[in-house]
Amino acid sequence: MFEVAAQWFTDDWAVNFSSPQKRLFWGHLFAAFFIAFIWLVWAKRQRTRSALKHIFSREAWASKSARADYLMFTINSIVMGAMPRLVGSSAVAYLLFETMHAVFDGRPLITLIPPWVVATLFTLVLFVVDDFARYAVHRLMHAVPVLWAFHKVHHSATSLNPVTVLRTHPVEGIIFSIRGALVQGACIGVFVFCFGDKVSLVMILGANAIKFGFNAIGSNLRHSHIAIGFWKPLEKVVMSPAQHQIHHSVDRAHYDKNFGVALSCWDLMFDSLVHSTANQSLKFGLRNNERNPHSLKQLYFRPFLEAGALLVKPITRLLKDTRSKPLPQALNKS
Repeated sequence: MFEVAAQWFTDDWAVNFSSPQKRLFWGHLFAAFFIAFIWLVWAKRQRTRSALKHIFSREAWASKSARADYLMFTINSIVMGAMPRLVGSSAVAYLLFETMHAVFDGRPLITLIPPWVVATLFTLVLFVVDDFARYAVHRLMHAVPVLWAFHKVHHSATSLNPVTVLRTHPVEGIIFSIRGALVQGACIGVFVFCFGDKVSLVMILGANAIKFGFNAIGSNLRHSHIAIGFWKPLEKVVMSPAQHQIHHSVDRAHYDKNFGVALSCWDLMFDSLVHSTANQSLKFGLRNNERNPHSLKQLYFRPFLEAGALLVKPITRLLKDTRSKPLPQALNKS
């Protein structure tokens, strides 16, 4: 048993740093540190020593909040690695392909487009659809109280570092893994039916080229104390690190803003966009002065209690209302 658990830990924990498909890939982390350093020295006019001290500040990397991030990352690697996949993208793709095959009498719709065009189109569509699905589910996690009980674990971080992205409750991890399987499976199924064996991804080091590029140009700075903002017209399309930090702000003006992952155009379309400001100073954590938990007991078990209370409350109210109503007159006579 312990050997199996150790293997899960090795495979899932280490792959986050060794695989170019992962945001915490060492190359992406190095790129983020380099971008942060250049920005602090060039844009903020800090000296080299001051910039390095800022990047590797104790508050960001060794605070109680940061230590909770590392522990959750480690435990979640074991938990999620041990858990069987509830939905696989290949199963979704196969089901959708077979359905379309039956509806359209087995004929691919498009046959004359060159493979490189198909690969480029598939890579772009998969990235955009996946990003919108992330935005939609993320927004639901905030809007639905039962889901917020689990998502608030991520927002309880009072300091941000790249590992904070994986400060998530396993329930949220399951929801997003199902989302990913459905989106990827749907895109694969449709494209394989339409274009046959021409479907492939444009990749860099085995990763989706667009996603790799997003991670390589500083996605890890989104969860950090380095508030790099973009030109405002660009921030209407692409989510800057400073904009995502606003999403973690306790300022009431920032509640339920900037849900986007890579693209901010969804926030612009659905009126949840806030631009970054120069020299912004933010406080991170839960809203409405709610206590920010950092103990593993609170982070893992309190969401179940809160979600359970939210689910039981309407049932209790219904039973109470039923008891308080007078019985029909015919029943009283009997």
